[in-house]
Amino acid sequence: MPLLAHDRYCDEIAQQIEQLRAVVTSGADLSATVPTCPDWSLEDLVRHTGGALRWVDALVRSRAQENIPQEKVPLGAGPQERGDAAALDRWLADTGELVVGALREAGPDTGVWAWSGVLSSGFWARRMACEITVHRADAALAAGLPYEVAPDIAADALDEWLQLVEWVQGNTPHEAARDLRGPRRSIHLHATDTDKALNAEWIVELGEEGMSWRRGHEKATVALRGPLTSVLLAFYRRLPPDAPGLEVLGDREVLEFWLERTSFG
Repeated sequence: MPLLAHDRYCDEIAQQIEQLRAVVTSGADLSATVPTCPDWSLEDLVRHTGGALRWVDALVRSRAQENIPQEKVPLGAGPQERGDAAALDRWLADTGELVVGALREAGPDTGVWAWSGVLSSGFWARRMACEITVHRADAALAAGLPYEVAPDIAADALDEWLQLVEWVQGNTPHEAARDLRGPRRSIHLHATDTDKALNAEWIVELGEEGMSWRRGHEKATVALRGPLTSVLLAFYRRLPPDAPGLEVLGDREVLEFWLERTSFG
């Protein structure tokens, strides 16, 4: 599937930051544990997300050809005082202006260091749009607030995740990714609430040679069906596969096998 337009990713990053700021200023308890990231409080999650965006701003703005350590990113750790929602909100607002401005100015094709095989500013626009989309879900779950995401972004985030799993399996020594090799099995993801033009269905195949994937509707060893946002969050391990609205058909152990071994992102 083709990528979304670079400006679409930039627009989405800006919108997601606004929505994350709304969580911060909603009166939610910043010290509350994030159920989907239990090692973090809500404030830790926000600082992690903003720090990642500041890091990408530093990479893109400087046209970096090697990694920039997080400790060298200006204000990458967030405001000095903890527990101050207003200060955290201002930091996020400034962060958004910086990173979106840097990405728009660079366009999609500027050479920039990246940890994947795609060394461009376009990689970072897409990666950050997907990153904040999922972490805003974490924040909303921690704050007990509703969560929605645009269908084109949700579908692209699933594409990107599958591409990243495929890249990790082929290019890193990650043990869990190597474990995806084995007898031939398949997973069908089926969004039940989208326009047919979006083609929001995926086939993931596992075999001795590794994993591969494509968009499409085919019979598989196991299927995960439900609203697109719920399918996205379940495949990112933010919702259990048996959450309300979701349905698992076939060999559930194959889906669980996949989820257990793709927890490295």
